[in-house]
Amino acid sequence: MTNDITGIHHTGILTRDLDGLERAYLSLGFTLSPRSRHLLAARPGEAPVPGCTANRCALFGGSYIELLGIVDESAPDPWHTRAMADAYEGFRLLNLDTRDAGATDRRLTDAGLRTTGVLDLERDVATEEGPRTVRARAVHIDPRSTPEGYLGIAQHLTRRYVHQPRHLRHANGAHGLGDVLIVADDPEFGAITDRYAGILRSAPRREGAVTVLDATAARLRFVRASDREEVLPGEPAPAASYLAAMTVLVDDAERARGIAEGNGVPTRPAGDGFFVSARYAYGAGLFFTPAPRPGAA
Repeated sequence: MTNDITGIHHTGILTRDLDGLERAYLSLGFTLSPRSRHLLAARPGEAPVPGCTANRCALFGGSYIELLGIVDESAPDPWHTRAMADAYEGFRLLNLDTRDAGATDRRLTDAGLRTTGVLDLERDVATEEGPRTVRARAVHIDPRSTPEGYLGIAQHLTRRYVHQPRHLRHANGAHGLGDVLIVADDPEFGAITDRYAGILRSAPRREGAVTVLDATAARLRFVRASDREEVLPGEPAPAASYLAAMTVLVDDAERARGIAEGNGVPTRPAGDGFFVSARYAYGAGLFFTPAPRPGAA
């Protein structure tokens, strides 16, 4: 892993039904941050303006799951979210974490990737000290070169306002994202895995049908579309290549499974944990896997 990219910043699930998405993830035992409206910049150096989206987040202290909703169709859309939803809703966003968005942008453009440059994002949030403004910097990779989803690199400027301790305690015991699983169309598989290997400067390795890239704080996994049924049996395929699933690390998988099933969410066994289909999680397959908290004895 490079010094400028440190892991998964967040994953994003996009919908025009934010109310329903919120209910689905509350039923899985996640605590969600309060709804927050986005202020977005269209180009580097421009001031952010109120956009058409808002979010709630399942926060883990390092990474998080963003529940992203289009809440005002008439508002500006500088990050082209409506076009993304028009193609299909679901697990559409993957943002890697960086300590320096500018340095990462320079490295990626020097490597031949087309980016937006560094964009500014703001959103107002409630804290225990009163209202505060979350600020971040983001670099978006040209989506025409990432058929699997919308890829970005993000840098927190006010991490403490995002990962507030009061939002980090989840009934299901969730405390992090373990990996993201990407399905790649067979003809595009090599190009997709090579691109991520270059971004992460990580050598790929095989685990059965899955190719793995290890990151500092998480992993990316890739499976050919022709092998998808081995890993995601019976799951919907919204595109030829797509962001398919993520792994949520929990303290006790049986407790987490009991919460989901007690709220009427079907599950199936998966390794030492369980799986919730994308059909019940707004387009994102969810693996729940037991793992100790970092630093736990």
